Amino acid sequence: MGVFSIPDNARQEIKFACYLHDLDKIYTWLRSLEVTVRESYPDRHVNNIYLDTYDYSAYTSNLSGESKRTKVRYRWYGESDLIDKGQLEVKTRRNYYGWKYVYKVSNNPYEHNSTLREVFDNIRNELDLNGRQWIDDNPLPVMMNRYRRSYFETSDNKVRITIDRFQKVFDQRLSIYPNFEKRALLPDTIVIEIKFDREYRELVSDIVKTMPVRVSRHSKYMNAVNAISWNTWV
Repeated sequence: MGVFSIPDNARQEIKFACYLHDLDKIYTWLRSLEVTVRESYPDRHVNNIYLDTYDYSAYTSNLSGESKRTKVRYRWYGESDLIDKGQLEVKTRRNYYGWKYVYKVSNNPYEHNSTLREVFDNIRNELDLNGRQWIDDNPLPVMMNRYRRSYFETSDNKVRITIDRFQKVFDQRLSIYPNFEKRALLPDTIVIEIKFDREYRELVSDIVKTMPVRVSRHSKYMNAVNAISWNTWV
């Protein structure tokens, strides 16, 4: 199967973005839905380092709205800013459908004073041939971001809703060592994602109609690259 052949487990995804002061409004909306929505997992911090080609092909394909595109990132969870064991993820999109290829990394790839190259060499050494190829084809660590995520789903498990806020972004492009401290200035936004299997599109359409904020095209990677390119730091 080709990388853009839509698998059976591919899901549709709708994103909303609004300001942090709208958070209470979003929680009120969740409680008011006709379908029952429950917390499906405790809040946790999500951390990512995004990889790209030297000519930023992932960024430009998203910018131009290409129907077939991929983003490669290394993801780990936890409160610490430091890189930890996690997984390489290849987020793939074709038209309205999205899915991920996931490659687990069981050992912590970062040690004190590790360079970015050493970190990704350690990650690469744990992967199979396909996983290694994704790193080889996307050799540039562009940025690291971290945010707090809340998880919800409908009681019938048909629809998943996540809420992300308190995002921080750290430029990695010119760093020999991982940049954990110098972060870009971002607006205080929250991102709501609704993910669902294709057969539940009508149900989600009814949910979206009641949403107190507008549907918006939003990419954490795109916004983060724009932020680090403006060279405004805190």
